[in-house]
Formats: sequence, C-alpha cells, structure tokens
Amino acid sequence: MYRLKMFLLLLIPLFWSCDEVVNSSSNQIGGITSPWLIPKDEIFDGGPGKDGIPSLTNPNLIPANSVAYLNDNDLVIAIKIDDEIRVYPHPILDWHEIINDGINENKFSITYCPLTGSGIAYNRVINGTETTFGVSGLLYNTNLIPYDRATDSHWSQMKMLSVNGRLIGQAANTFPVIETTWRNIKSYYPDSKVVSNNTGHSRNYGRFPYGDYRTNHNFLLFPVSHNDSRLPRKERVLGIWSNGTAKAFRFASDNLSLTQSSIDGFSIIVVMSKNDNLITAYQSELESDERVELTLLDNQLPLILKDTDDNKYDIFGTIVSGPNQGARLKTITQYVAYWFAWVAFFPETTIE
Repeated sequence: MYRLKMFLLLLIPLFWSCDEVVNSSSNQIGGITSPWLIPKDEIFDGGPGKDGIPSLTNPNLIPANSVAYLNDNDLVIAIKIDDEIRVYPHPILDWHEIINDGINENKFSITYCPLTGSGIAYNRVINGTETTFGVSGLLYNTNLIPYDRATDSHWSQMKMLSVNGRLIGQAANTFPVIETTWRNIKSYYPDSKVVSNNTGHSRNYGRFPYGDYRTNHNFLLFPVSHNDSRLPRKERVLGIWSNGTAKAFRFASDNLSLTQSSIDGFSIIVVMSKNDNLITAYQSELESDERVELTLLDNQLPLILKDTDDNKYDIFGTIVSGPNQGARLKTITQYVAYWFAWVAFFPETTIE
C-alpha cells in the first residue's frame, strides 16, 4: 500500500495543473452489481483494494503522558464515554482510516477520511449485532466508503448512510466526538488513553501520506459531484445537518467565542476558537429535555460553558460540576470536514 501511494503521488505532478482533479484510479467498483443509493458512475476505486488500507481493531492504548510520537499541533479525535476519554490521532488515522474500539458496552468505530478531513464515530452495534468496519477502497465525492463485516454492506461515511448491500438505506448511529490539537488534549486530559503508534503495521506515522494535499486548495485526487467557491476548498468547517437542512460554521474567532443559531427549528450554540483549533456545537437542552440558558466560560478550558444553575460544562457537553453533575447536553449531527467535501454532499448549505 505504501508503494502504491508513493506511486500515485509521483504521478500527480505529471497530470495536475491548477483547478484540475487528479483521477488516480478508475470508477470500476470491483464487480459489485447490487443497487447503490449513490450514482454508480461517481464511485471510484482508490487503488489499494478492499482492506488494502488496514483498519485497526482493539488498538494498543497508552497513557497521554507516555506519548512521544505526536507533535503539539497534530490533530486528534477524542471521545468521552462513562467519564473515560480516548484519543485517536490523525497521524494514525491518516494511514488506517478506521479504528474499531469500545468503552464498556459502547462499541464504536472511529472513521476518518484524510481526503475529506472528516472524522465520525460510528456505532458498530447494528440491529443488535456487533460488527467491525473496514476500508472498502472505494470513494464517493472523494470520501471514504467503509463496509461492515457483519453484512458486507457499504456506507457513505459523510452521509452516515448504508448505500449498498443488505442494509441499504439504513442510517448510521453515531457517537459525539471532539476534534482539536494534541497540545490541548494532553493539557486538558492528562489521564486520557491514546492509540499507540505500535500498531503492528510498518508505517511512517510522522509523515502525511498525501503530500501537500491538506493545504493545496487546487489538489483533489478524485472528482466531486458539486463545486462551490464560496470558501477555499480545504478550509475546515463544522458541518451540521438535520432533516435536510445543512449549515457550515467557520473558525471565525481567534479567541473562544459563542454563537447562537438554530437548525431545523431548534436552538443550538456553537463554540469555537481558532487559536485552540476547536469548534463544536450543542443543543440548548439536556438529555432529560430540560432547556438550559448557556453562557461562555472564559479561560477555563476544558470547561467551556455554564448555565443559570451554576452548572459547568466541559467541551464534550457534560456537566462536570454543579447540582446536575453528570448530565449532558443533547447531541446534534455534526463533524468537521473540508469545505469542498461538505458542500459536495450538502450543496444547499448555509454558511455562518
């Protein structure tokens, strides 16, 4: 797989010019003849084949204070379940794209597509059956198409939907995650557990496998169904989607700030900080359906919000001190992604 990726990267300068797409492989999809919910002629074979990019399952975990392979500015995906925090670094996900893990009874797959910059935690208990996800090698809108090993159904990662196979049409259940820098997480949560670079695979986790892809706005490896020039292609945005309504929020403030908004008829707040490389959204209700009035907590990260009952909330939306300690704000379907990818899936997006 490493040699294949290097071969593709060596070919790129030969074929690429400003605003062109490098079509690194064909749109043949391995003889799959069953119906798709996405246009079949827009599905591309990325080259390595099914499981050619190996997912990880039950990864080795190490304490945050033992991690030596990450740089402060490396991005990570963090999940909090039952007061345990686990951290999945981009430098590992860039090479493996899916990590199958779990905390107690909660089984999940951290799915990450380095070509679209999108990280989503899929629930890997589907219709009562525990499964794992793998990398199919196929892409739609240059985005990862995972498959579940229980039914061999294919899923569009960013649509969060099974698009082929026995489970076609079924929506994925997800867990909320936070994306920020390693510097923040190790400072906020020194007791967290982090995926080790001892993965059992020989990879250079200190090198991004796709050259300057993350910063070169004119460099795409595969076509997308819709282009939108309102923002630079590789600008990272927080995308929020609900019942056909989509919004994208920019990192609009250097310092921690709070924005009031709404989507699909209910109130949300968006907290962001460009300096902390942090952006996330919450509903203005607890999981108990109690509405709360939230204001920003300054300079107390990872505490981020407080309400009128003097409850204080962390970046995961959990009350960590106050009369309702342990309660949590309702989640909303959201993830960070590159603008070009988000708007390809949700072309009617409003920017805020």
